[in-house]
Amino acid sequence: MSGSIFGKQFTIQTFGESHGEGIGVVVDGVPAGLSLSPEDIQVYLDRRKPGNSKYATKRAESDAVELLSGVFEGKTTGTPIALLVRNTSQRSGDYSEIASFYRPGHADYTFDAKYGFRDYRGGGRSSGRETIGRVAGGAIAAKILKELGINILAYTRSIGPVAIDYENFDPSFITQNPTAMPDKAAAQKAGEFLDRCMKDTDSAGGVIECVVDHLPAGIGEPVFDKLDARLAHAIMSIGAVKAFEIGDGTEVSARLGSENNDSFTIKGGNVTKKTNHAGGILGGISDGDRIVLRAHIKPTPSIYRTQETVSRSGEEISVNIKGRHDPIIVPRAVVVVETMTALTLLDLMFENMHSRMDHLKKIYPR
Repeated sequence: MSGSIFGKQFTIQTFGESHGEGIGVVVDGVPAGLSLSPEDIQVYLDRRKPGNSKYATKRAESDAVELLSGVFEGKTTGTPIALLVRNTSQRSGDYSEIASFYRPGHADYTFDAKYGFRDYRGGGRSSGRETIGRVAGGAIAAKILKELGINILAYTRSIGPVAIDYENFDPSFITQNPTAMPDKAAAQKAGEFLDRCMKDTDSAGGVIECVVDHLPAGIGEPVFDKLDARLAHAIMSIGAVKAFEIGDGTEVSARLGSENNDSFTIKGGNVTKKTNHAGGILGGISDGDRIVLRAHIKPTPSIYRTQETVSRSGEEISVNIKGRHDPIIVPRAVVVVETMTALTLLDLMFENMHSRMDHLKKIYPR
């Protein structure tokens, strides 16, 4: 299987399956001298691990990370960093029945079409559990960005019909509630909506928003590796993401140019913009303003209802999916969006180091 490596200068390669021995990642391109401990990574993994709330799968995994290489005496050595999270709560018997048919909304059929073989235990590589490797690697990228003064914050913007009110925005509340919303009133309404979905044996989708502050202007390439294109690649590679937006996103298609353009001005001696409809990116390159992106997440496809499908032998059948599943993917995917954003930004910042002679002269003074 190709396509398990992400990045060019700062790279991650994820491995493992949902019901295999474990999930892991090899991170390459980490500069030497970064202070790094398993706790730096665990805090991110704890945000996506199962069993944390009634809106998450009851699969009881600690998701404890093991740091296998690339760190000596608490500092990165500049060599590849290998990270492993062992699976300890597999119940593969829950999935034995699906070996004979294709689950609606899952990758069962497409894996069969591509490989002629699939790991049906929880979806194998197509499982959301694959994101453990992304989050572990992205935690390292996020730490480097923080040392450079760049902050990334992701949160649930909406669940089903319930959206946050920015007037009530409280970033400290994001990790204190099971919806990952920064608005207490909206979180309560979203919880009530999810309770109804669960009672009706159904699932829900939603929108994750991510903002980046203090990214300098000039990051991103002007043609195929535009910053927004690379971010779209990163976010759309997350399972269950069905749409991606930058800035005002799809709303701009109904506007006039006079309404959508961001006027430039000078503030504190620096070039800035009066508005930020563009979401901090112009011509595929960061403009120094806040980066704003959104990921639209589909409802969890595994629902406890009778559904119509076909068997591998071509017979039309009705099925009832078993196993332990999230009634909503969004809250646990928030940290995945955040860390994939971190990986993308850091990779492009590393690429940008050789874009100008004055940059090179700072690194290699005469």
